Amino acid sequence: MRRVLFLVGGSLLFWLLASLPFRMLAEDRAAGDAAVVYAGTVILLCLIPTTLTLLWSSYALNQAPEQQLAAVLGGTGIRIFVVLLAGFALYQWVPYFREYPGFWTWLLVSYLFTLALEMTILLAGRPAATRAQTSEHRDSELKSERGA
Repeated sequence: MRRVLFLVGGSLLFWLLASLPFRMLAEDRAAGDAAVVYAGTVILLCLIPTTLTLLWSSYALNQAPEQQLAAVLGGTGIRIFVVLLAGFALYQWVPYFREYPGFWTWLLVSYLFTLALEMTILLAGRPAATRAQTSEHRDSELKSERGA
């Protein structure tokens, strides 16, 4: 649950820090407001599948390597499919999202940010035993390379 709170909090912070300067600097007040709405909408769009894949990946960390691979590949597919499908639906059926340029840019930037944040949270929160095994494996590989 703590990981999900970090994900949501970090995404909302990104939304504020990224969109408010656009609002302040926009020549057209309506375009600045649209940037805040676009950014907020796509952050919410990205948060739903990212939260689900974060929970799935957190569970998979303690499972067999095959489960971990399935979570990584499946999570990527789910995230891309849901975000692009929902973004396309909004763009096609809600005229406001076609009114000002930048919707797809906000979608791409927000998607990449939530993906990076999810991976950071997931890798930073790995169990200590997993980190120790990775470190030991890396040390043994370095020793074998030096000896060869």
